[in-house]
Amino acid sequence: MTLTLGFIGIVTRDMAASLAVYRALGVDIADGQDASPHVDATLPGGVALAGDTVETILSFDPSYVPADGGHRIALAFDQGSPTAVDAAVTALAAAGHPAHVAPFDAPWGQRYATVLDPDGNSIDLYAALPQS
Repeated sequence: MTLTLGFIGIVTRDMAASLAVYRALGVDIADGQDASPHVDATLPGGVALAGDTVETILSFDPSYVPADGGHRIALAFDQGSPTAVDAAVTALAAAGHPAHVAPFDAPWGQRYATVLDPDGNSIDLYAALPQS
């Protein structure tokens, strides 16, 4: 059997706020789901990004305890170019989702920035820097 990633699940305390940041990022999430207990959106490439409210998780896992402190998951999205990283961060900030880590040229050869979703999960935006 080949291991295939089917979906990435995010647990949220506020579905509407969570969906707002992922929509601003460019994830195609159908309207009318802000009060839903579970939401799926398919990313390019076929992997689904799923959101569940804390209450939904507790409905089948009563021992669940929401994470506290720093992020528990980081999602990294290739923006294609360094200027696209900067543009994405600017667009997210304009939509009310400011950078947690402003765009910078990382020593590993990428333009990199981080925005946090409402639950503190890291949304990393990156692109390869031109070769010198």
